[in-house]
Amino acid sequence: MRNNTAQFKFKPFSDQQIRLISWWLPDSPHSDNDIVMADGSIRAGKTVAMINGFLDWSLAEFEDENFIIAGKSMGALTRNVINPMKKILNAKGIQYNHVRSTEEPRLEIGTNYYYLFGANNVSSKDTLQGLTAAGSLADQVELFPENFVNEMVGRCSVEDSKHWWNSNPEGPFHWLKKEWIDEKENKNIYYLHFTMKDNLTLSQKIIDRYKRLYSGIFYDRYILGKWVKAEGIIYNTFTDDNLIDFADIPKHKKEWISIDYGTANDTVFLLTRLGKDNKLYIADEWRYGAKNDGQPKDDTQLRVELQEFIKRNNAHPEWILIDPSAKSFITELYHHRNEFEAFYKVSGANNTVLDGIRRVSSLLHNNVLLVNRDLEKLQEEFHSYSWDPKAQERGEDKPIKKYDHGLDAARYIINSNQRIVKMVLSKST
Repeated sequence: MRNNTAQFKFKPFSDQQIRLISWWLPDSPHSDNDIVMADGSIRAGKTVAMINGFLDWSLAEFEDENFIIAGKSMGALTRNVINPMKKILNAKGIQYNHVRSTEEPRLEIGTNYYYLFGANNVSSKDTLQGLTAAGSLADQVELFPENFVNEMVGRCSVEDSKHWWNSNPEGPFHWLKKEWIDEKENKNIYYLHFTMKDNLTLSQKIIDRYKRLYSGIFYDRYILGKWVKAEGIIYNTFTDDNLIDFADIPKHKKEWISIDYGTANDTVFLLTRLGKDNKLYIADEWRYGAKNDGQPKDDTQLRVELQEFIKRNNAHPEWILIDPSAKSFITELYHHRNEFEAFYKVSGANNTVLDGIRRVSSLLHNNVLLVNRDLEKLQEEFHSYSWDPKAQERGEDKPIKKYDHGLDAARYIINSNQRIVKMVLSKST
């Protein structure tokens, strides 16, 4: 069996982590529970404690059995669970074999097999079929399709099997909250709530920094670990403090253009700059909507408008980032990029919605994303963009598709420059 030599550096566990590690032991009052559910804030030490307990339990209680280890994707599972698990095994002096085959990726530890699964869509449950298991470890289970979780439970039919699940909070109508956490007594679940105070490796300085990074529902969920609704105005921290006169925008180190592309809806160009003060500035915009302005413009016409937008701002964008669904316009710009005064790179943007909203909210909250005061349409969107209450009733966090064209373009810049965003936030905190 081949091991890498990296070892986990153990530090003292908190009382809550010890409860999670040891709940299965015969002298524990919770040893008869079938499931442990650990939820709460980010960076609370849930995952490390769960990996420790799961390994100790499975190796002490079973031989020649199969287990399920699942994450949202194989990449997330490797990063969040498998890599630290291998370091923990090395620190404990336990040999293992990591089989990376595409058909049956697994860890072989002792005589047990630990099969690895990504749960990224409703078809993922099919990968579990035919497996008989003695238990599961599910990381960020709130991100799984519900049918995968139901199938995973059904696969664990070995006597004395148990489930080890951790999650970060979503909305109060999420299926995990309604069907499992709220039913913890009926489903024989041992429920543990974590906060960052339960992770003794975090200093108060680091905890305070995390608290400054989030606001609104993201603070309630990520810092307090509460299952709260996303309701009302999304960017409720956007105020006059986030506005700046164009003349006061400092000289910039980098700049980008982002484009939300529409046919029946508005098309918006945004110019965003990284100032020498390490703040981000939305400096200018151009928008055109067929509803109000006449016939839709084709890709060639929009390219000409973009050239004029670049010229009037004397811009030299590092990237032009576009709604990835606008494949024809991306192709148009790519083929004509040498016709612009400044050569540029063009790409489809990272358009993940909730992660983008969270990042934009953090920048606004820390007053490191500022908007040209002259951009009245964009300001109107910041003050109007709202969560969809009907989606909340289904347990989903979604914005209403209204007042969002400029904000989508802003999100493309922020999501596609995560390294810059981290740098900007670190300078502010």
